[in-house]
Amino acid sequence: MSTAERHSATVAGAIAAGTGQKGLAAAVAAAGGGALVHPPTGNVPGRVSAAEVQRAADSGAVRTVDIADGVVRLEPVTVAGKTSVVEIFVPSADLDGDTGRDWLVLLGIALGLVVGSVFVVDRLARGAVSSARNLVQAALKVGGGDLGVRIQPSGPRELAEAGYAFNRMADRLVTARTDEREFVADLSHRLRTPLTALRLDAEALDPDDTQVGMFDQAELDRRRGIRRIRQAIVTLEGEVNELINTTRQAVAAQVAETAEDGLCDASEVVRERMTFWSALATDQNRQYKVIGAHLRIPVPVARVELAAALDAILGNVFRYTPQGTAFEVGISRRDGWVAVRVDDAGPGIPDPEKAMQRGQSNQGSTGLGLDIARRAAQAAGGSVSLDRAAMGGASVVMLLSDAEATPKQANRFGLVGRLARERTGKPARSE
Repeated sequence: MSTAERHSATVAGAIAAGTGQKGLAAAVAAAGGGALVHPPTGNVPGRVSAAEVQRAADSGAVRTVDIADGVVRLEPVTVAGKTSVVEIFVPSADLDGDTGRDWLVLLGIALGLVVGSVFVVDRLARGAVSSARNLVQAALKVGGGDLGVRIQPSGPRELAEAGYAFNRMADRLVTARTDEREFVADLSHRLRTPLTALRLDAEALDPDDTQVGMFDQAELDRRRGIRRIRQAIVTLEGEVNELINTTRQAVAAQVAETAEDGLCDASEVVRERMTFWSALATDQNRQYKVIGAHLRIPVPVARVELAAALDAILGNVFRYTPQGTAFEVGISRRDGWVAVRVDDAGPGIPDPEKAMQRGQSNQGSTGLGLDIARRAAQAAGGSVSLDRAAMGGASVVMLLSDAEATPKQANRFGLVGRLARERTGKPARSE
């Protein structure tokens, strides 16, 4: 039909240009054997009736007439008030040619679209199934106790939002478990205060030896009661210590997993722990001082570890010195190091080297207190030193590297000696 329109336009142009019979014949010949011109006057036999030709001329519009073997296109052309009609015949063979090929092409396109759609849907479904499977596996791991599991949210928006919600839930679980353990550790530390006072009171009771001398039944029962009290206190103290150590290790491990660094403010830790121990010091009429804890002094040690080490040292002061014995806690920084010092006016430590060994003590204890402090100091690149204090008793100096300065390993023990000399006013005792 497009070809017929072009041929009709060629003949109509020749008529409008007034090329004459010769030019019009050439245009009809160029349009092909299916072209024919009906003049304004007279009737030229064609493939359609004269009535159809006249109807096209009267309407002034292009008409298409279906006939038995094809289609006839009639286009009226008016020049100087006279209308000619250009007839173009299009055979049925031209109208229906190659339709089978077109249908095959369309069918191929349809099949391609179906296959492509199936592939795209499969990819989308695979991503959604994979995201859902990862979420299920992570939930099972969390249910099994692994709170460090996190997922990368992916897939459809709903599954991605579920992934973000899962990660937030896991973070909240970690925080809740850490808070719970810290609460248990803090509660255990609180139990130490009345437990230490109870232990000291029990040690002040009469002897509980029933093997020496002759005693009546009442005296035997009394001594046996004293022995049971002391044994119960020792057992309870051991359980509290075990609870503190267990919870502290769990909290320290959790902090190591989640925190980017292990920094804490040593002065803040000293102030916090002295607030805790001051209640027992007041009960036992102990004079105490805190020196240098008013400034911020960061050290590369976890807060719970430094608090546990300071508690261990102060616990030894309360446990192994008589009631009423004064003590002093000081903190200072110099040359890239931070010194946390605990002095007391007690009898001192006869064998400092043995006291620094785990499981060894001259007082009949487990010897874990100074070992806890030593391990905390070594974790911060420092050490623990024992010496005679200016107050007359033991002096425990926990040396930690300064988080805001570069440590100098060569001067570490020299600094401990200088600190000791400044407190005593004389050269430190040689090891």
